[in-house]
Amino acid sequence: MVPLSFAGRDFAARTDGTLFWPQRRALLVADLHFEKASWFARHGQMLPPYDSMATLRMLAAAVEAVDAREVWCLGDSFHDRAGSARMRAEARDALHDLTRSVRWTWISGNHDAVYEDRLGGDVVTEAEVDGLILRHQAEPAEARPELSGHFHPKIRVRARGRSVARRCFLASQSKLILPAFGSLTGGLDAAHPEIIRAIGRSAEALIALDDRLLRFRVAA
Repeated sequence: MVPLSFAGRDFAARTDGTLFWPQRRALLVADLHFEKASWFARHGQMLPPYDSMATLRMLAAAVEAVDAREVWCLGDSFHDRAGSARMRAEARDALHDLTRSVRWTWISGNHDAVYEDRLGGDVVTEAEVDGLILRHQAEPAEARPELSGHFHPKIRVRARGRSVARRCFLASQSKLILPAFGSLTGGLDAAHPEIIRAIGRSAEALIALDDRLLRFRVAA
């Protein structure tokens, strides 16, 4: 967990892709995509049905690690609107335990604009929290400082002579995009035209390590 300043506020970027807001003791996380494997199974592509529990274990560990009082999920928490109904009992119970343990807010995304069963917590389309806009997808015309997800950003870097793709945060002066957290989520290159359109050409890709924050200029 390393310091990250954005819009005049102090955050901490975590290696797991979550963002901690110490002033509020809030944990922000994007794109959990619960029940993605079961969605693919219903459409004929069989995947091991363990992604939701794997994601929940990681999320519970993050909440405990920072002793969070609030959790903000920045959209696409479920892979589709019926995802929560497909959850196995073990995963449903684990999620209920989490949403009851802290102040929990779901921000709806393009995959889960309507929840059939939100399993606790509050649901909003977006929120303004201490002057910051929290929403699922960055709005290019938004002038206020904004935190979002949606794009699953990743960047390819060279490490020890090899090319390695790593998920990353993306930051500009007024926008901060979180990487996808879910165990079964892919990624979109940080320089993809859709990302550049959303965040602008002056963006940096940020990779959080245990002891430092690596910064890379995004070449549009």
